[in-house]
Amino acid sequence: MWVRTRAVVAGGVVLVLAAVVGVWIVVRQVGGQLRLPLSSRTCTVQADGRVALDADQMANAATIAAIGAQRRMPERAVVVALATAYQESGLRNLAGGDRDSVGLFQQRPSQGWGTPQEIRDPRYAANRFYAALKKVRGWERMRVTDAAQRVQRSAFPEAYQKWADESEVLSRALLGHATGAVACTVSRDPVMRGEAAATALTRGLSLDWGLAAAGAADLTGLTIPAADERRGWRYAHWLVSHAHDHGVKRVRFGGLEWTARDGTWDRVSGEPTTGGRVVAEVFGEA
Repeated sequence: MWVRTRAVVAGGVVLVLAAVVGVWIVVRQVGGQLRLPLSSRTCTVQADGRVALDADQMANAATIAAIGAQRRMPERAVVVALATAYQESGLRNLAGGDRDSVGLFQQRPSQGWGTPQEIRDPRYAANRFYAALKKVRGWERMRVTDAAQRVQRSAFPEAYQKWADESEVLSRALLGHATGAVACTVSRDPVMRGEAAATALTRGLSLDWGLAAAGAADLTGLTIPAADERRGWRYAHWLVSHAHDHGVKRVRFGGLEWTARDGTWDRVSGEPTTGGRVVAEVFGEA
């Protein structure tokens, strides 16, 4: 009887372990697909395709794209980086993961990627990823998943490819190839307001895009010179992507205007266009 009971218990343990392993494999394979309920997807990106993200994911994607552009990496590199972050973290800046992995790309301090604090900085993590990708000989001619795998050394090397289409849509929009392509709905209670929001936006534009400074319209806004239309839409889409965490109320460029109230881009009527500059307004002090 005792032998039989022990056998049953042992069998149960094996089944539980198998179930746990199975769930882990499914989560790793589907990546970010399990992390986000549809109801929380407050941003849409449309650029020869459509992607829906929440505010945190959108801000992280915008920063990853901007860092790639600042480093003068080809657009293909941005696609690879976004697909990698999609798979590894669901475009979320995770505090933990498998073993000592942290951050957007689930980089490991024990493998020399940096300290946990450094890796949790999206800009640092993106810079480290692009630097590693650049060292991969011939990455430009590889499939997205193969280039990502050469950097990440994942147990699931084919997993990155399923995010290639979404990453291409995001890259086109965030690198300025599309007009009014990023639209987010922002709540009436933003994270920042007033001077603090304008200051944070100026600092973020400097860190992500390498801009020396943005001209302050007053304590509730700023203007950003844009040498051409593509650069203008890069900055405009970045501002909308960071609208929730930086309290952006309104963005205007190229005769179009996005507002937090409507969450859409609309044609500006009866007013002059902004010319070669992007204008942003933040929420005033409550």
